[in-house]
Amino acid sequence: MTRRLLPMTAMTRRPLPMTAMVRRLLPTTERARLTALYGGLLLLAGGVLAGVIYALVQDDLDARFGRAVTPVPRGPRMNPDEVPPGSVRGDEYTVVPANEVGEAARTRTVAALTATTLSRLLTVSGVALGVFAVLSLFLAWWMAGRVLRPVGVITATARKLSGENLHQRIDLKGPPGELKALADTFDQMLGRLEQLVTAQQRFAANAAHELRTPLAVQRAAAEIGLADADPERVAWIRAELIKAADSSERLIESLLLLAATDQGVQRREDVEMNETVAVVTAGFSDEARERAITVTTTVEPLRVPGDPVLLAHLVRNLVANAVAYNHQGGRVRVQLTGRVLRVSNTGPEIPADTVHRLFEPFRRLNERTHTAGEGAGLGLSIVASIARAHGAEATADANPDGGLSVSVRFP
Repeated sequence: MTRRLLPMTAMTRRPLPMTAMVRRLLPTTERARLTALYGGLLLLAGGVLAGVIYALVQDDLDARFGRAVTPVPRGPRMNPDEVPPGSVRGDEYTVVPANEVGEAARTRTVAALTATTLSRLLTVSGVALGVFAVLSLFLAWWMAGRVLRPVGVITATARKLSGENLHQRIDLKGPPGELKALADTFDQMLGRLEQLVTAQQRFAANAAHELRTPLAVQRAAAEIGLADADPERVAWIRAELIKAADSSERLIESLLLLAATDQGVQRREDVEMNETVAVVTAGFSDEARERAITVTTTVEPLRVPGDPVLLAHLVRNLVANAVAYNHQGGRVRVQLTGRVLRVSNTGPEIPADTVHRLFEPFRRLNERTHTAGEGAGLGLSIVASIARAHGAEATADANPDGGLSVSVRFP
């Protein structure tokens, strides 16, 4: 007698627990879940309605049949002239008005008529409820698809997004509602992401260009200097190398400062902004005097919680820009009133539609000429970043007579 050996997997297989079986039977998609929910609610409402109708009809039939009809057992045949008015003849009995028969026959007839009517009502209600169940599931499936269609559009758009097609939008058409608001919010988020990615790409390209320029100068100066050992040429090459190194160092420091301020303020302490503004502005007196620029300072006491070094950088960049981008014999006005720091200067006229772009990294009013003392275009970007780190807001306005007015409003 041979025995059949079962595989190890079959011997060790155990029946699934009840929770796992129930979990497998549950709907796996949101549309199926909504269909089950809507269909179940509609079916429950139909069942409750059928039950209520059955109960009301049952009570009403007992009352109506009890008042109107009474059964009479089969007896001798009655002549047509002997049947009372309003009587109804049957095969086994004759139904006559209630005041003509006894109470016992009346009760049996009412019970028989009520049972027959309720049985018919129950059969019709069951068939109608079954048809209603099928129809409700179909309507629930269709309605769930209509409700979830915007979600599918959002999901499909999100799957197709990449750094190259952030310009795509959902642009959902339809009446106002929660899903329409969700799609519009998603479109707004895509717009902000597109701006951030574009700004990051432009920042990386500009940073690479700004760093490549001094390196090219250093390389050219070194090659020229090595080709000729004349002391005067060597001294000139040395000065050019130092100048290019200083420019690279300032650019790198500005980039590091911009990255540090974007991460927020690491330490906070009470800073007397009126003292900081006065001291920093006084540091530009010599440069302003050389260009015959008049600097006017008006300060009021103001204490701001924040990083004193970063706040000093903020004031320094504002005053430095106001002095650098000014004309001979111009004016610079520094005001600290209320909780607003405002720095205004005279200078070239600035188109109003380009003012907001000056806060972008490496953004200048004119193309860079690589002259001595020219900045990298990060001054106002650092100002805006430091202001955000301290919960402040930096704005700029073009002056009607030329120049720029930059305001930083502290919270």
